Amino acid sequence: MKLNELRDNPGATKKRMRVGRGPGSGKGKMGGRGIKGQKSRSGVAINGYEGGQMPLYQRLPKRGFSKPNRKAFSVVNLGLIQKFIDEGKIDAKSAITEESLVASGLVRRVKDGIRVLNKGEITAKIDITVTGASQAAVDAVAKAGGSLNVAAAAAAE
Repeated sequence: MKLNELRDNPGATKKRMRVGRGPGSGKGKMGGRGIKGQKSRSGVAINGYEGGQMPLYQRLPKRGFSKPNRKAFSVVNLGLIQKFIDEGKIDAKSAITEESLVASGLVRRVKDGIRVLNKGEITAKIDITVTGASQAAVDAVAKAGGSLNVAAAAAAE
């Protein structure tokens, strides 16, 4: 096999259609655009337009609601906390707060608070205070011999 003998498999490539290149090409003269009209011209973008009829996306009812003042929490998994403890970035013997989680680099910013979820294993005995936590995360920390406290400010809301 030589470089000049390399070929694609038969049927692997297809020649592109050259539009508007004479009557013999099969797509000459008007290039498959028909006669006159908006869509025969260049620069046309009429997505969703239905010729003056009310478009489908406007005929269908709206659904759902976006709460304008909803809370956005930074999410932390228990497995990540354990990983940072193993790497020595978080001290498990002292109380872990939201500020210490940010200082360790586990969380970039607090937002409206930090919420702990039960993904991964926690083996260290930790005392952690955060804005929110899932019940499964609270149980997992208690099982490891630690305590997970949810801050009173978030519980009042």
